[in-house]
Amino acid sequence: MSDAGQVAELVRVRTPEVLRLLHLLIDPRQTSAKGIVMHRFIFLVLLVALAAPATALAAQNTRGKKAAAKADRSKQINRGDLTGNMQLLNLWGERPQAMQRLYEAAYKILAAKPDTTFADLARDATVQRLCAEAGVTHFGGPMLGAVRPDGAAVWLRTLRPAKVAVRVTVDGQEKTFGPVESTGQSDLSAVVEITGLKADTRYPYRVLVDGQPVNTPATGTLVTSPAAGPAKARIAFGSCFHRWGLGHEQQAAALCQREPTALMVYGDIAVQDRDNHLGLHRADYLLRDFHPAWQRIAASVPVYATWDDHDYFNNDKWGLPKGYTEKDRQGVWEVFRYAWNNPSYGFNDERRGVFLRTRVGPCDVIMVDHRYFRTARASDSDPSGNFLGPQQMQWLERQLLDCQGPFVILSCGTMWSDYVSNGKDSWGKYDPKGREQIFRLIEKHRIPGVLLTSGDRHGARVFRIPRPSGYNFYEFEPASLGGRGDGPPAVISKCEAQLFGTAGKYAFGEFSFDATLPDPQVVFRLVQETGEVLYELKLTRSQLTPPGKETGAEPCHRSELPQSASLTSGTADALWQRAQRSARG
Repeated sequence: MSDAGQVAELVRVRTPEVLRLLHLLIDPRQTSAKGIVMHRFIFLVLLVALAAPATALAAQNTRGKKAAAKADRSKQINRGDLTGNMQLLNLWGERPQAMQRLYEAAYKILAAKPDTTFADLARDATVQRLCAEAGVTHFGGPMLGAVRPDGAAVWLRTLRPAKVAVRVTVDGQEKTFGPVESTGQSDLSAVVEITGLKADTRYPYRVLVDGQPVNTPATGTLVTSPAAGPAKARIAFGSCFHRWGLGHEQQAAALCQREPTALMVYGDIAVQDRDNHLGLHRADYLLRDFHPAWQRIAASVPVYATWDDHDYFNNDKWGLPKGYTEKDRQGVWEVFRYAWNNPSYGFNDERRGVFLRTRVGPCDVIMVDHRYFRTARASDSDPSGNFLGPQQMQWLERQLLDCQGPFVILSCGTMWSDYVSNGKDSWGKYDPKGREQIFRLIEKHRIPGVLLTSGDRHGARVFRIPRPSGYNFYEFEPASLGGRGDGPPAVISKCEAQLFGTAGKYAFGEFSFDATLPDPQVVFRLVQETGEVLYELKLTRSQLTPPGKETGAEPCHRSELPQSASLTSGTADALWQRAQRSARG
């Protein structure tokens, strides 16, 4: 029933009173002049009283319709078909019709067969024509990555096999790097290495494909990281974009305005539950790269990425999921590898994986891969850390012993602690012995400045992880890049270890490091889409250094290690072997 119909029905129910008052108003001879005024006033009051319930009911219905529409939109956004992806393309503002026609045509080709690649788009005359009509000069990028004091890397995905070059303005003159060829084998991606720049310096750059400049965000600039030694740096991080957060222009602007040295994203980013359909993995990455908000971030902030379950195969899947083949797993890895700009991918050989270690300013960054190598829960017969797999666990121990500090970010796509959802898909559920092995290594060698970052459980939370020694690890979980509030409660009941919690808000995490202080300091901030700081926590290196009561050992300083120590340095191997001998007693 319409709002007007509801009013009419209420009036009909009380017809005798209404008619009597109408009669009095129409025939003033039935009452005195004073009575006429009084009855008119009563009539108006009655009309308001009659209309109020209907008005309130109509408002309630309107709110209900809006809530239902919002819920329905959320359900459709989770869809992976063409309708869902087109809604995501237009979620943050209607895109030009030419762009919509282009993405629709590309999606249909990529979705047609599980093994469709970007090379198939290059061969399709309709897609190429639509690119020209939409003014699209490339399928993705530029995306910065692998930032260093003397340079960085620039990633681009071309429309067809081509030569990619980057021109950087150095001291008023353009210097050319490349060209590097994009091929069908590389999914039409090319990575151009930039070298020979000054530390902590801003450089304009532009990208050319076959000698022609491509369209790039006007805000795109390359900023090198600080030089070795005491320095300041800012690193943004988080997880759970879940595709729709990638197009949020206000959040992208807030992140870029804070000018982080790098951005770490570690799971549930651009691909949503595509299993072994590699064509749909690619369709989701194309959607990512068509969002102006993501283009703005990628062109100006170096990105480091690892995956979680939704980027990998599907919800809570790991290792080689039942019903899939090793070829499927390798295919998913190949698509991921050519869609990002990391300095390395796992073992960089036939063993694969997406874990990495790098250094940004005064901070070592270690991002583990808790999906590719996981096989089963740990057991007494296999205590070596099956959450990561034995070989990656050994690699991780070597990297921790090799860290130069004063801070170390140790990142995992899911929870280090077990406070949320009873440890669902966390270290505590699958590999408590492996987690204990890592924590004990850090404590035994007094590795300072370790900060744990995590994601997976929607919302943003901060926890302490108390240890028997009295030391506290700190875990930062800004799984809020997609603004989702459909996860577990933001604040865990009766959890004394939780320092902060929120959900349903778009927000990213940020570490601000200052290693120039006598006691180097890090400040964590959770920054909302508006730029407002929702939570802040300040910690010093001394607070983040495990006590040495048991061994009397000094903190494990890394200043004596060579600044150029590689990920497989002999120094790290020797330290790790010594740690293993010590652990055996």
